[in-house]
Amino acid sequence: MEAFLIAVFVVFVLWLGSKILDKAGLHKAWVFCLLVPVINIIMVWVFAFSHWPNLKPDVKQDL
Repeated sequence: MEAFLIAVFVVFVLWLGSKILDKAGLHKAWVFCLLVPVINIIMVWVFAFSHWPNLKPDVKQDL
C-alpha cells in the first residue's frame, strides 16, 4: 500500500512540475531531473535564476 501511495505522489509531483515548465516556456522533459537526488536541487536553482522564454518583455527581472 505504501508503494502505491509513493508512486501516486511521484506521478503527481512530476505532473505539477511539467505544468510549471510548460507555462515557463521550457520543455516538459526537464521534469525528470526531479527524480535524480542531487541534480533535482541543482536544477531547481538553475530554473529559478534562468531566463524564462515566456516572460513578457515589459516585466523586469531582479537578477
